Amino acid sequence: MSSGHFELRRLEALSNTVFGVAMTLLAYQAPREKFAGGDPQWHEIWHVYGAFVSTLLLSFIVAGMFWYSHQQRLAYATHAGRSEVIGNLFFLLSIILLPVTCGLYGNNYDSPNVTTLYGFNLWLIALFNTALWALAVAPRGDWLKLTTPAFSFVLFTFATLVCLVEPHWPKFIWPLAFLSPAISAWSEKRR
Repeated sequence: MSSGHFELRRLEALSNTVFGVAMTLLAYQAPREKFAGGDPQWHEIWHVYGAFVSTLLLSFIVAGMFWYSHQQRLAYATHAGRSEVIGNLFFLLSIILLPVTCGLYGNNYDSPNVTTLYGFNLWLIALFNTALWALAVAPRGDWLKLTTPAFSFVLFTFATLVCLVEPHWPKFIWPLAFLSPAISAWSEKRR
């Protein structure tokens, strides 16, 4: 190992902490509204919490998928150069932003600007993940490993572009990212 390469075990520990804290903080900005009249009806609860809970679930699952991809990448490429380490730190920064944008979007579901900001955060996570995978597979030439990260990147790019035209549609596109595990399983079978 050359002096310019880092063993990624410490980065793995840092990333587990970052993901754990970020995924926990997703719930932190839940509405704290008091209901008038004592016992609220289901439709009142859904009206206050529905958008936030659906955003929380989407964000948690997306964060979990990217955590899994990150763990796979760290196991695949156990050493990295300075640029990969810095890229990983920017990737983790995009994860740290997720509770902020999740809270904004969950509490301002109908705001076009907030929807675009949340979509941009998802796109940024996918961009860093795909770029880091590309750096990891480049020395080995195992480009099929890029199938799943590339799918997420293309999906979130499309959703972000749709945000700029019609901010209410991306909420129907983002859940398609849940197809990533199926694509990953298909990609593994192709090998």
